Amino acid sequence: MTDEAADTRAEAPSEAPGEGGAGAAAQAPAEPVEPAGPAALGVVRTPTGHAGVDAHLARLADADHLAADGHVEVYEDVHRGLREALTALDAPPVPGPYENRS
Repeated sequence: MTDEAADTRAEAPSEAPGEGGAGAAAQAPAEPVEPAGPAALGVVRTPTGHAGVDAHLARLADADHLAADGHVEVYEDVHRGLREALTALDAPPVPGPYENRS
């Protein structure tokens, strides 16, 4: 029975060179491909007219020159600064030294 099974099996066709498979893998370059370095996204930052907010938004440009794992620190710093700027808008004005007269 094993002889009959061996006779009925079709042999795999041989691959011609250049059709892919093992022949193509042997022709692949031996040098590993280097990943692309950090690249600026080219996002335009429109000034808001508020110096403090604009300074924080300008800090986002620092992330353009960092690898992806360095972006988190920049984003968290900018987020913290923007939250402080927004919180300051809600704070009541502090009276000056001579504005508290009775």
